[in-house]
Amino acid sequence: MKFADLHCDTLLSVLTQNGLSPEHLWRNQGHLDLTRLLGAGAAIQFFAIFLPPVERLAAAGYPHEFPCVQDACLLLDQALALEPDRIGLALTAEDLQRNLHNGCASAIRTVEDGRLVDGSFDNLDRLFTMGIRLITLTWNYANCFGYPNSTSPAEMSRGLTDFGKEAVLRMNELGILVDVSHLSDGGFWDVQKIAKKPFIASHSNARALCPHPRNLTDDMIRALGNAGGVIGLNFCPSFLETAPEGGAPRSTIAALLRHARHLANVGGIDCVAIGSDFDGISGELEISGVQDMPILLEQLASAGFTSSDIDKIALQNVTRVLEAVLPQPSRV
Repeated sequence: MKFADLHCDTLLSVLTQNGLSPEHLWRNQGHLDLTRLLGAGAAIQFFAIFLPPVERLAAAGYPHEFPCVQDACLLLDQALALEPDRIGLALTAEDLQRNLHNGCASAIRTVEDGRLVDGSFDNLDRLFTMGIRLITLTWNYANCFGYPNSTSPAEMSRGLTDFGKEAVLRMNELGILVDVSHLSDGGFWDVQKIAKKPFIASHSNARALCPHPRNLTDDMIRALGNAGGVIGLNFCPSFLETAPEGGAPRSTIAALLRHARHLANVGGIDCVAIGSDFDGISGELEISGVQDMPILLEQLASAGFTSSDIDKIALQNVTRVLEAVLPQPSRV
């Protein structure tokens, strides 16, 4: 079955470990490489360019963010050029539909942590020109967009900055998906009020089942579903279940199915998608890499999902959002 995955951190993992080495994007020992991705039946893979804290980025040889993003984009471009008939970049909805029609998978470039925008619309436009089609507004620290998820109620209630509010509208105009994963609750509700196009939580789960601040409340799930957005199931153990006393949480298929069912019950089947967070998570994973994705899709039926539901979760919900948000060819 063809599927879409809204989030993996493979680009930075390969870049920092192997440099500009496109062959390592095709074959590596991480959670995901292009060989296994295509073998598993992927139709759409979002490749995040994760920006770690400044000191970690500098230690990797990048004292500034934009050169890191440029190299990550180059790495992906070089890798895709090796097998252009099997996977290609999607910058517009037309690209996406052409790839789907031709049996070619689509790669979508994203940035995780919008701090490099640095309060500049010129920087936002620059990212668009570089082919970035999704920005996760925050990571785990405050930036020009707003504030992150937090265990502090005061911090969690803080919303978008004035720039962040304007930037959400600019992203809607350009055709860049707004991603609220990692964002504070206050920031989520600001996006919900402001956004004129569907927004997403690329890699988050249900807080009612696992009370981690990175997860979404039922009210958020409903609001995001009503806005036409999607929520990507995150495979991270600590976002799926609370650790048992004296032990560590596990990422199991059963837990993923529970969260998928909850998201569908609360927000509607059209809001459920997959956002693995491969190469950005650790721990015991029953879906141990992208090669196991078909197992999860097969098991959705055991949670009561119909074949039509599974098609939506696997691919159609994400395709619908991309067609609503990505720019027209004339804008690229």
